[in-house]
Amino acid sequence: MKKTFLSRFLNMIEKGGNALPNPATLFALFAIVVLMLSALGELFGWMASHPATGEIIKVHNLLSNEGFRRIVLEMVENYTGFAPLGIVMVALLGIGIAESSGLIGAVIRLLVLKSPQKLLTFVLVFSGIISNVASDLGYVLLIPMAGIIFHSVGRHPVAGMAAAFAGVSGGFSANLFIGTIDPLLAGLSTEAARILDPEYYVLPTANYYFMVVSTLLIAILGTWVTNRFVEPRLGVYQGEVVAESMDRLSPLERKGLRWVILFALAWIVLFAVGLIPDHGFLRGTDNSILHSPLIKGFIAFLFMIAASLGIVYGAVTGKFKSDNDVVKGMSDSFKTLASFLVLVFFAAQFVAYFKWSNLGLVLAVNGAGFLQQAELGLISLIILFVMLSGFINLFMGSASAKWAIMGPVFIPMFMLLGYSPELSQAIFRVGDSVTNIISPMMSFFALIIVYFEKYQKNAGLGTLISTMLPYTIVFTIFWTLLLIVWALLDLPLGPEAPIHYLKQ
Repeated sequence: MKKTFLSRFLNMIEKGGNALPNPATLFALFAIVVLMLSALGELFGWMASHPATGEIIKVHNLLSNEGFRRIVLEMVENYTGFAPLGIVMVALLGIGIAESSGLIGAVIRLLVLKSPQKLLTFVLVFSGIISNVASDLGYVLLIPMAGIIFHSVGRHPVAGMAAAFAGVSGGFSANLFIGTIDPLLAGLSTEAARILDPEYYVLPTANYYFMVVSTLLIAILGTWVTNRFVEPRLGVYQGEVVAESMDRLSPLERKGLRWVILFALAWIVLFAVGLIPDHGFLRGTDNSILHSPLIKGFIAFLFMIAASLGIVYGAVTGKFKSDNDVVKGMSDSFKTLASFLVLVFFAAQFVAYFKWSNLGLVLAVNGAGFLQQAELGLISLIILFVMLSGFINLFMGSASAKWAIMGPVFIPMFMLLGYSPELSQAIFRVGDSVTNIISPMMSFFALIIVYFEKYQKNAGLGTLISTMLPYTIVFTIFWTLLLIVWALLDLPLGPEAPIHYLKQ
């Protein structure tokens, strides 16, 4: 079969990327490059002026005596404090119990046997988008499960993981529900808007209408890209990993699932009792649900839920005969983490050095200054702002950190041009989402490579980027077009969130 230009281009990216050293070595080299750039940055006086405070941001030389001491003294802390490390390890303990009990396999078989095959890809992408409400659930549970599901129905497992990853990370800002990122960005937008208008307030629901429509768009686009480009390019899976059996559930397995459902309902009742009353024990210190232990500490609840349901299922089916079987399930799950633990050590140092050096801040502020000085129309402004946000996302992982820098630049600029802070926030969120899936600075990027390696032993940075690049291209084009049409039609982005800004 004749290869298309896109297929040849992606193969070239994959070969080039995989010709690079092992990902762990690559992150070590990145860290060394950052150290050298920090020295050059101080030597040549690289700097920027913070748009909100006016403070001069200078590049710090990490090869200085002070920098060397920090590198040595904080090396262990960089590693153990790297956010994805603890999240993955705690979640995997619970998931290991559920997996070794046979519960996950039974649920997957039931899902595959009951779901229409034509909707499988859409369901995975859509589930990935919605999973962002539950913190990092999509990264630690949905993405690897998507590979198992695709493999079990004879489809390439990497395509399944790519579809889920596209929803979880590429569709990060789309959702049907208000998540923790919404009030966080709204707070930053409020502070930036008050530079010009001291009475202005951006609601956490500022982009809700747009994000609900975006959820459907990203789910459809992610499904189309997977079926049209990603899966045909990967072809038929010929690896060594054995697919989950698709035999119908036995009477004992069905009995186990019935008990699991009862215990799952008990968890739901517990959550309802803790959240519904005004001062429920699961509400946050500010009595809100968004800042509740359930939302902010979801990984801990994921561990407890997965562990308890796995133990129940294993006990009913006879898989677990003693506590030794449960502990063995947790131990076995950690065996898959060996390469991830090595990779994360170097990735954590690289991210820490990049932050300490201020290279990311200087790049963000100076890049934003370009758009501020240009005289652009609304369409050009949206396109260039999306591109700039996506580009900066390749170098800075935290959405809130980027918006804390960019918001004070772009929100006042948009307001002076007659456009609302809610619009500039929506544009930023689109750009910030679409390049997540190809950004090495994204916290879980290293983990996704490890997932890919399960089915493709030679998978590396090039494999992941070449697989996800079609999603980035398509999401960028059509999501930006949706935003342009939305703005031109002057539709509200959310409750009390117009396109135009009219000073009161």
